[in-house]
Amino acid sequence: MSKCCFIGHRNVYKDIVRDNLKIVIEDEIKNGCMHFIVGSHGNFDRMVLSVCKELKKIYQNIIIEVVITSLNSIKKHIEYDMFGKIVYEPYENVNTIMYEIELEHFKNKIIVSNKKMIEECDLLICYVDTSRVRSGAKIAYNYAKKLGKRIINLYTTK
Repeated sequence: MSKCCFIGHRNVYKDIVRDNLKIVIEDEIKNGCMHFIVGSHGNFDRMVLSVCKELKKIYQNIIIEVVITSLNSIKKHIEYDMFGKIVYEPYENVNTIMYEIELEHFKNKIIVSNKKMIEECDLLICYVDTSRVRSGAKIAYNYAKKLGKRIINLYTTK
């Protein structure tokens, strides 16, 4: 069973990216990929998690794991109503994992987690502007490239 992970810039606003993302993920499921590892920072990660959860309703056997970089990130994304009842829990019906990164400087935790995700996977689906001077997403993209991973970059997909 192959594994896929996702890396992308924090800010992604285009609906076409979501549409392309869904097509690519569904194609990978049909080609045997059943395990998806998603980050927990930024719009791209939220978009990926949303698409994966949507596809899990059709393909119940897929495994979705969300990588968190601190326990506070779980609390940060839960939304409560005025009575304290949870009205939105983004990690409901998915597994959460946390790599051993507690000794890393807080600014480096996402980069280290991204590298560990990439090392575990066969495929990287990403949204990375490779012309950017510096970004965490670009660092992860270059790391996957260095390791010879198969990469689908939605940034260049029109």
